[in-house]
Formats: sequence, structure tokens, C-alpha cells
Amino acid sequence: MTGMRRVFRFLAVAVFLGMAYQTYGNLVEEYKNGLVWKEPAIVTTSPNKPPSDAIVLFDGKNLNQWKNGDQWIIKDGYAITTNTDIETKQSFGDCQLHIEWATPEKIEGKGQGRGNSGVFLMGKYEVQVLDSYQNKTYFDGQAGAIYKQWPPMVNACRKPGEWQTYDIIFTAPRFDVYGQLVKPAYITVIQNGVVVQNHSELQGGTFYHQPPFYTAHEEKLPIRLQFHKNKTKFRNIWIREISEVHPIGCVCPE
Repeated sequence: MTGMRRVFRFLAVAVFLGMAYQTYGNLVEEYKNGLVWKEPAIVTTSPNKPPSDAIVLFDGKNLNQWKNGDQWIIKDGYAITTNTDIETKQSFGDCQLHIEWATPEKIEGKGQGRGNSGVFLMGKYEVQVLDSYQNKTYFDGQAGAIYKQWPPMVNACRKPGEWQTYDIIFTAPRFDVYGQLVKPAYITVIQNGVVVQNHSELQGGTFYHQPPFYTAHEEKLPIRLQFHKNKTKFRNIWIREISEVHPIGCVCPE
């Protein structure tokens, strides 16, 4: 009988709690912030293909989207840095940039002399490209660094000759009508699937010969890829323009 009493007590408590929860649930109203949002656009994705809203900057066939693109060598679906920097004909501000790169398989030089190149957002803010696999250099100048400002959080470099990926999220700086900085630039970098820069705040343009500083500029500018006397390779480059999400209205309580 003792066992049966315990069962009945358990059932009674369960029924009581269920009734209490139902009653309490009816008394609690769902929280609504009152903000009205625009419906998010649909973007389709497929493995190893750019998102449906991406602008393809290099698909392995030609560099028609780039100024001075005819100066670089295209071979087997990739481009080899040659003679000069190249920059996009189109200008960009806030963006998501995907780019794949590889340093020369044959090791020549050391430090900054191995597979050196760079991805310059707006032509001013550099994410360093370098062979940093067992190759010591100053930390804020190795692969994944925001040049001379922030070293990468970790060294995620693969061996020379192996293809590597950068997925870069860039927020452009904002200036007021008088040219004064209102909001600095921010960069997130994912290298080979590993976060190496996490919303890092830029102190200004990235320079070799002087400290960083900001100079007011347009809201959108070209992206530049650097020729640094090394035969660095690039392929599969695409970009998505992104923008901040803001409510389009408010349903205020009466």
C-alpha cells in the first residue's frame, strides 16, 4: 500500500503543477518590442559556389573586373601576381569578401620575403597575405594580420603551395560632413575556417612607414590586391555588399 500511496501522491502533484502552469501561462503575455522589420531577402547557397547575391570578381577565366588585370598571368583557373597591383573597377564599402590564395610551393626568402601580398579593403586597409608556415616575422605583419595594427589571434597558415581561404567581413569607417571620424572601420577575418580577427577596430589606414591615421574618403572605394615581388596566386574571388539592418517602423502601445 505504501508504494501505491507514493504513486497517487506523485500523480496528484503532477496534476497540480500542470494546472498551475496552465493558469500561469494564460496570465503571461508574450513580449513584443513593437518594432517593424523589413522581410529579409532570400539568398540561396550551394556547396563550392558563391551565394546567389554575390558579385563574382574572379572565376578563373579573366580579370575583366579589375584595373590592370591584364598585367597578371592567368593559368589553370588562378591568377599570379605580376608587375603591378590590381584594383576592382567597382567600388565597395561594407562587404563580405571571399578570396582564396596560395604562396609559392618553392620556398625562397624568409620573413616578409616569402609569398608576400595583401588584400586592401577600400585600397587603404590591409589584411596581410604571407607564407607564415614556419616562417617568423613581426606578428602584426604575418598572414591574417591587419598590417602593423593587429596580429592574428592564431596562426592558421597551411604549407607553402596549399590553397588557403580568407572570408573577410568589413565595416567601412564613417565620417561626418566636416571630414571628422564618426565611427572607425572594423574587420573580421576567418582564415581556413578559423577566426583570426574578431571585429578588430582599425586605427586608420595601414602603412609601412608611418603610424595609422584616418583621412576622410568616399563611402565606397575599390579593393586592391598587392604585387610584392612574390608569385602569389589568387582564385575564386567574390563579394557581397552588406548593410546594417534597421527597423522600418514601430507599433506603439495604446
